[in-house]
Amino acid sequence: MKKSILIPILLAALSCGQVSKKISYPATPRVQQSDDYFGKKVSDPYRWLEDDRSSETAQWVSEENKITFAYLDKIPFRKKIRERISTLWNFPRFSPPSKEGKYYSFYKNDGMQNQSILYFQEGLGGNPKILIDPNKLSADGTVALTHAGFSKDQRYLAFGTSRAGSDWQQFQIMETQTGKVLDDLVKWNKFSGAAWRGNGFFYTRFEEPGKGSELSGKNENCRVYYHTLGTDQNKDSLVYEDREHPARAFSPGVTDDGRFLIISAWETTTGVNLYIKDLEKKEKNFTSLADNFEDDYSVIDNIGGKLLMMTGRNAPRKKVVLIDPAHPEEKNWKEVIPQSGDVLESVARAKDKLICKYLRDACSRLQVFSLEGKSENEITLPTLGTVSAINAHAEDSLVFYSFTSFTFPTTIYSYNIVTKTSSVFRKAAIDFDPEAYETKQVFFNSKDGTKVPMFIVHRKGMEMNGKNPAFLYSYGGFNISLTPDFRVERLALLENGGIFAEPNIRGGGEYGEEWHKAGTLCRKQNVFDDFIAAAEYLIKEKYTSHDMLAIHGRSNGGLLVGAVMTQRPDLAKVAIPTVGVLDMLRYHLFTIGAAWASDYGRSDNKEQFECLYRYSPLQNVKETGYPATLVTTGDHDDRVVPAHSFKFAATLQEKQQGDNPVLIRIDVNAGHGAGKPTSKVIEEWADIWSFMFYNMGMKVKYL
Repeated sequence: MKKSILIPILLAALSCGQVSKKISYPATPRVQQSDDYFGKKVSDPYRWLEDDRSSETAQWVSEENKITFAYLDKIPFRKKIRERISTLWNFPRFSPPSKEGKYYSFYKNDGMQNQSILYFQEGLGGNPKILIDPNKLSADGTVALTHAGFSKDQRYLAFGTSRAGSDWQQFQIMETQTGKVLDDLVKWNKFSGAAWRGNGFFYTRFEEPGKGSELSGKNENCRVYYHTLGTDQNKDSLVYEDREHPARAFSPGVTDDGRFLIISAWETTTGVNLYIKDLEKKEKNFTSLADNFEDDYSVIDNIGGKLLMMTGRNAPRKKVVLIDPAHPEEKNWKEVIPQSGDVLESVARAKDKLICKYLRDACSRLQVFSLEGKSENEITLPTLGTVSAINAHAEDSLVFYSFTSFTFPTTIYSYNIVTKTSSVFRKAAIDFDPEAYETKQVFFNSKDGTKVPMFIVHRKGMEMNGKNPAFLYSYGGFNISLTPDFRVERLALLENGGIFAEPNIRGGGEYGEEWHKAGTLCRKQNVFDDFIAAAEYLIKEKYTSHDMLAIHGRSNGGLLVGAVMTQRPDLAKVAIPTVGVLDMLRYHLFTIGAAWASDYGRSDNKEQFECLYRYSPLQNVKETGYPATLVTTGDHDDRVVPAHSFKFAATLQEKQQGDNPVLIRIDVNAGHGAGKPTSKVIEEWADIWSFMFYNMGMKVKYL
């Protein structure tokens, strides 16, 4: 890129000292770049923005942020919203305790700490001590704790950290009793924990990326290694690799008793291969339990030398089977818990019981079974909501789980499998009156007649006159289910007379694999149609109007918003695509993007290209009037690289007609979202609400 490309950016920036109704954006240079897809020439004039480490891109980011924050700074209630969110956020938050031998570990955040702290104590009544305080690892809170795995004797902790929101993590080792951090350093790991056995642990690592491509280069040639305590990483033992398939990645695990090593192999986000080795028999080779990437498998436990597993094999809503590694053929599997009408999400073992978490119409239910699969009792939950974590131990009768809903702050419960009773273990104390709000679940028909559920949350007694501000959020992909959850930032919307709506659109896992597949590949348009139908339902039923509607989504949900706003620019007043996948023709060329092909398809396949091209947000921006748009991303996002957002924002700014602003907010030292410090989360949501409220002309109660 020639240096002359900076001149129009700098000249345009000089005219942007003040925000007027019609914003003057940086004149982002266009280059002559096009690609041939099966005879179809597709231009990509902002290709140069894919180089997120070039000085030209850095200059562009700086100038775009100047304009965005100048605009946001002039919103009179922005500071008050940030202060209110900070006040609401300031309450202690805990994770459910996890048993480690005679010890318990848990995370706690006092309220405004950027990162939660890991604590360790002997017994439930012991004095907790700090094991790791990530807030001390960086001045701005951008170093996050990503993993904590204890050795079987609890003497050591392998902990992972990431910087600035990147998916890259490195492992270090701590002595739990002394707090001493050893010299061991294990680098270039993504998406894998540390699976302890003996004097070390199994882990995965990718090839070290080339200088300058750490956040954008393809992640390939993943391998499983064993690290021995006290040794250098370059001496780690290679355990498993697949040289013929460089795109495959792996996740190692060890059963609680340490007998079996399990390696899950994956190429995309759907379906795994499963390989096991009996470590007690010192087997040289792995036994394959699944080798076609057609279904999902997860090992629950070793039961007398046989593996209890949850699987989607011939069960789109999942079931539990028992497999003998000596005779792993499917004809020899024993079905323990058959598929039911609800979706089985997870299974935890406590003593001789199995705690199964199911999903029914996007709400959790808990069912207890014997190890033989006999249904025994259901654990009563407080209301329609979500069990977000279950911590159980095969040798213990006490189970801990957390429960939440839209107006039910996350509460931790203990359940005794002997007495079959639940009790509150920890309850949040927050400045919020849940009785002032109501949650309802409605069902609406999508374009093709499919019935889709949606949660709607608002203040009790609200008049449905079509004038209420509404915030429509969804995801619709990768078999991920959206279920009721409590988010502090949403309270600022509800307190200001807003409505929060969350439809469970196709592509998610709310009704099992069939619901998921109905929103994949060339069926992806179903996802957008469901979301549009949700918006039209809210308008038809007079919850809101087009001029008082905002649409939002993150990651795959950012794709959702980008596709919907380009297909229906009249649908909403405000659009907020966050860390979105927006260039569907090139997403697979960066970092881990190729793994998403099972949901999206790829542009190097003719049929799939034609489907992608029809809805890809970047390629479908036209000269028309779009909603007031705030694109948000992070400069260290190495999952959905920021080039997606950069190119989309530049194209929108070029083609936007009318006075609605098109801004991009690029968070510095931030990634896809995981591990983002509290301070940055609060700032981002204060800006999102300020942008929405301001463009809707809302009166804000905090003034």
